[in-house]
Amino acid sequence: MRNIHPEMKEVTVKCACGATFKTKSTKDNIEVEVCSECHPFYTGKQGNTVKTGKIEKFNRKYNMNKEEK
Repeated sequence: MRNIHPEMKEVTVKCACGATFKTKSTKDNIEVEVCSECHPFYTGKQGNTVKTGKIEKFNRKYNMNKEEK
């Protein structure tokens, strides 16, 4: 039987914010720019913006929100 699978090992992931955590990987080291410690979605710092659809944007752009009499 051939051994074709790479060796899994425990590595430490390092984030640009300084946070570290352990995981398993075939790589020797992993460096990321954003992690769950600093990402706005996970930290609650994400702005709550109301997203409008294309129709609402069109109506607002061309002042079609008002009903014509």
